[in-house]
Amino acid sequence: MTDDSSGEAEAGEETEGGPVKSFLEHLEDLRWTLIKVTASLAVAMLVCFVGGNYLVKILTYPLNLATAHGASKKSGQVAVHWGTNIVARLDPAELAAFLPNPVTNSAAYRITPTKIGDQLVLSLQPEQQAFADAPKGVTLKNYSPISAFMVAIKLALYGGLVLSLPFILYFVGQFVLPALKVKEREFVLRSLGFGVLLFVAGMAFCYYAMLQVALMATVEFSNWLGFGADEWRAEDYISFVCIFMLVMGVSFELPIVLLALVKIGILSYETLSRYRPYWVVVELVVCAFLTPSGDPFTMFLMALPLHVLFEISILIARYWRWRDARRLAASK
Repeated sequence: MTDDSSGEAEAGEETEGGPVKSFLEHLEDLRWTLIKVTASLAVAMLVCFVGGNYLVKILTYPLNLATAHGASKKSGQVAVHWGTNIVARLDPAELAAFLPNPVTNSAAYRITPTKIGDQLVLSLQPEQQAFADAPKGVTLKNYSPISAFMVAIKLALYGGLVLSLPFILYFVGQFVLPALKVKEREFVLRSLGFGVLLFVAGMAFCYYAMLQVALMATVEFSNWLGFGADEWRAEDYISFVCIFMLVMGVSFELPIVLLALVKIGILSYETLSRYRPYWVVVELVVCAFLTPSGDPFTMFLMALPLHVLFEISILIARYWRWRDARRLAASK
């Protein structure tokens, strides 16, 4: 009788969670958890601050690819300038009809007022060689004495958050998991594992696929409006890239949130399927607020993978419903 009761007690402890602690002991555990989280974040920020030049090379890689791709597309064209703006890019054959002499090897022409007889007309003059041979890529520059320091601080902050995230989750898990039941603990651990993978996948998708397209679209849109896009503030660019990658990483956690709501009974497969049209509107509105640049092209580019993740969540919820129905039928 004693052995059975002790075995039931041990099984009950294992089912209900870890050992019971007093309120002061929980406060002590919370204090050490906060200390470890703060220390891991501080160390990660220090590492990113020291290696800031390497982080800049990594973050500017998509920009270099985008500008190189744009320059290769326009390498055979001649730029026509009006003041400091590029008003057109023409093929040499198209430009020949507007010039009295055959097209020269100049890479750019300027619209200049010219007096012919008693009339003042606009003519095309070959651009100065220094301006014509200017690099077509985007140059990042600092325009204030503290800009470089602010860039380093932002690199340390954003990079430190990403670098210390696994350690923060581990320390928080040490504090929370002992109070959960066995099945709850397994579900939380599985969700955290998939959540970290989805977060990394979202940042990788943004870095390798979305950033280059978004930056190319930004440069092309600026040129279409008649503005030059050859110089950007380094601080603005670093903020744009880091926030964009973090937002995409967090947005890829959508299946974890939806499936957790399905698991606890708030949502179901039927509910997700019924409200699919409304979700399209919601995701477009959310992406419009979360997109760092705010342009419609980047908004749609961000909304597309989110909708794919929503459809995957519906398929998983449908599979769970079929599995539960099959288990229920087998138990009868």
